[in-house]
Order: sequence, then structure tokens, then C-alpha cells
Amino acid sequence: MKATILVSLLFAGVSFAGLENWTNSEGVTVQLELVEVVDNDGEKSGVFKMRNGRTVTIKASNLAVADAVRLAEWKPEEKAPAAASAGPSVFDKLLDGNLVKLDGRSLKAARDVEKPLKYYVFYYTASWCGPCQAFTPSLVDFYNEHKNANFELVLITSDRDEKAMAKYAQEKSMPWPQLKLSRTDKFKSETKHGVTGIPSLIVCDLEGQVVSRSRSLQELENLVK
Repeated sequence: MKATILVSLLFAGVSFAGLENWTNSEGVTVQLELVEVVDNDGEKSGVFKMRNGRTVTIKASNLAVADAVRLAEWKPEEKAPAAASAGPSVFDKLLDGNLVKLDGRSLKAARDVEKPLKYYVFYYTASWCGPCQAFTPSLVDFYNEHKNANFELVLITSDRDEKAMAKYAQEKSMPWPQLKLSRTDKFKSETKHGVTGIPSLIVCDLEGQVVSRSRSLQELENLVK
């Protein structure tokens, strides 16, 4: 008797927008969200959420035949696997808070740079370097096409003028972050990448080990995909 009164109250014709329609054994339909199916005294019962956030349990026998079948066949949605997160790297102390990125015509603090899962690609370059000017557009195209969570490219400049850095970034539409000019000497001395000419691409794992020194974009694609 108590259960009958409860079901009658629930299926009183109130509309719960955005939820699924469920019909009781008396043919009255209401909108509820099924969140769980449980065994209740040997019978399948549905745990439903109402618009006000409260939940109520309704036995399958109190539902229309078709909805009782829906209840019996219901399975919870599988949760998407948690996104992988980057672990610490030996470069954190050198890069954290020291990256800038093109914003309009100037370089500004880059606060949205996500740490990579596998590799840092350090691009040693400069605005005054002719071969760099020729290579950079291809690297921009590569980054825009292949950027993923596995890697991040960071420009390490050999310029001595922040205005030159910004102009170079603007002219080439650079999408990647750069290390602040004031931090480049410290970075070069601590990483000891042994760069003797530019342009140069140094690919490192998160432990700081150099895994590639090639400027082949095909090789880089195979590595970071």
C-alpha cells in the first residue's frame, strides 16, 4: 500500500525537463533519470533521480511492461579513461614560469602551456640566422599539424634583443612557447646540449636524455606521434 501511494505521487503528471520518460503500470508518464539498478527483495528496482536532486527507488513491477524491460536491460555508461597526466621532468625548474608566447605583436607570459607526456623539443634558433629563417616555416607547419600531448616545442633563442625575438615570432606566426631571453644563458649552461650551430632541434625525454639531434621532420613525426 505504501509503495502504491509513493508511485502514485511520483507519476502525478509533473514534467521533469531534460530527463527520460518512464511510464508506470497505470499508464502515467513522468521524466526521471535512472542512475542505478539494484535488487530489492529479489526484484529489480531502479534508483531514479528527480529534478530537485533527490532519489527514489521504484520496483520493476510498478512500471509498464516495456519500461520494466528497459530497467532489466539497463547498464551504466562506461566512464571514459582518465586522461594521462605528465609527470615531473628535469626541465621543470628551468621552464616553469619562464616561458613566453606570441600574443598579438609582443611576447607575453605563457600560462597555458601543458607539460608533455614524453618529450621536449628544443628549437635553437635566432632571427638573424638565414638558415633558421628558411627552416622555421616548415617547423611551424609541422607543429600546427602534429602537435599532441606527447611533446612540446620550446624555442631557445640566440638573439640578444627581445624585440627581435617578438618580430621573428610574429613574422613566422610561431605557435609555440619560447624561453625568456633572460633565462637562455642559464638554460644552455645547465642542459649542456652542445649546440654548435643553428638551426638545431634537440629532442629530450623527461629525464633530460637527448634522444634525437636530427632536423628531419619525418623523423620527428615518427618519434612524437
